[in-house]
Amino acid sequence: MEDFVKAFLQKRGYNVNETAQTYIRACDDWYSNREIPEFHRRKTVQGTAYSLHRLNFAKRCCSDDANLCEVLEINAGAGEQGEAVNAILDAGEFQTQYRKQLEKTSADGTVACYIRLDNATLLDNGRATGGDIRLNYVEADCFIPLTVINDIVTEAGFSGTSLCGGKKQTTLVLFVLNESGFYEAETHVFDDKGNELRELGTTVILGDVKPFSVMRNAEVNNLDGMEGYGLPKLWNAIPMLKAIDLCYNVLFGDLDKADKLLLINELLCQFDGSGNPIPPNEQVKKLFVLLGQKLPDQKELIQEYNPSIRIDEITKCFELALSLLSMAFGYGTKKYSFENGQITTATEYIGERQDQMQELNRQRQEATRYIQDICRAVMWFSNTFHGTAYNLDSEVLVDFDDSYITDKESELERRRNDALSFDIPQLTIWYLMDAYSLSEEEAAVLVAAKQEEQNPNEEKED
Repeated sequence: MEDFVKAFLQKRGYNVNETAQTYIRACDDWYSNREIPEFHRRKTVQGTAYSLHRLNFAKRCCSDDANLCEVLEINAGAGEQGEAVNAILDAGEFQTQYRKQLEKTSADGTVACYIRLDNATLLDNGRATGGDIRLNYVEADCFIPLTVINDIVTEAGFSGTSLCGGKKQTTLVLFVLNESGFYEAETHVFDDKGNELRELGTTVILGDVKPFSVMRNAEVNNLDGMEGYGLPKLWNAIPMLKAIDLCYNVLFGDLDKADKLLLINELLCQFDGSGNPIPPNEQVKKLFVLLGQKLPDQKELIQEYNPSIRIDEITKCFELALSLLSMAFGYGTKKYSFENGQITTATEYIGERQDQMQELNRQRQEATRYIQDICRAVMWFSNTFHGTAYNLDSEVLVDFDDSYITDKESELERRRNDALSFDIPQLTIWYLMDAYSLSEEEAAVLVAAKQEEQNPNEEKED
């Protein structure tokens, strides 16, 4: 976040949470595989500077978390309503952006999305009409919770940068509640030097539906001074990530020095005019020539030295570091582990141990609320600015991809067989809901229509 944005917010009476931003920046550095100077930069005993190799296991952990919470389908209502909402989500590349946000939620603890209106006509009373409904996705470092009540963010600010005419331009959007309980969207634009471009600023009066949504890590945030933010999972895992990088560098060092050494008495060497030994071919250039009358053991003129690789000791160190990392991410001690020479990953392990689904289910509940809030905000914007009449109270269903943890086809086949065997309408309704992501009302209508088709002459009860 730019310093002039912080100064502007402070002038308005808001405080920017620097404590939370410190946690977020530290975690984002590990997620982005940036060099951490105080850890990765080292010096040898002779004072020679060098850098540790980086495995970027932080990105791998966050990616595996995201795999378990991906969305297959969103059903925001029947007919035109659902199609219109999905069209706006597709135009905003929601599936792609949501996948990125899942990873950043594990890394930084918080992501957000707000609805904006492009190319709208502003009226004299502060309202707007027409325009195109767009989604803006925001990462944790650009999210500013302004008012938090019962751990729910009710007012927030979002900042972002873009290029305009080859120069950087920063936009700050504030969603605040007025005295009538309606949201007002304030847009402030700054040039590359931090000067506010007042002619580009706007204020639009919205309604009582929150025009933004926040997704946080479902794990309880135990860090002080992070009101409104979720727990960055990587923060507690940083010590283990350091240990893994150290383990790899030990292994790399052993492998790097594992070439066979050949110790040769100087009596067998030829020398150039400067007294340097002349290797007979390219292969021998890799040999180490020991100058002296005799070799260390004083037995032979030529000896081989084959450095050993401490594979067993290093593997045990990796095992411990990976187990600790697994525990930090809430999947027990086996999220990543060496088994029979192979690494077992989260998706493979969780399929075998269904008791580890508890944390995943909590995160899916958080993701469901996030998506539902976005869909309702989109419907409100459409009703208000496009004149539609979508039902904001309709159930928004989210179908998650369970292919990593269950065999969905086998489960659906079992439910289908039960529905056919027992001839219980409710079982058929449940099957249709799971198979086609329908609401219970939609599935009940289909079942009723089928029963009426099969029994056309049956008298209907009054």
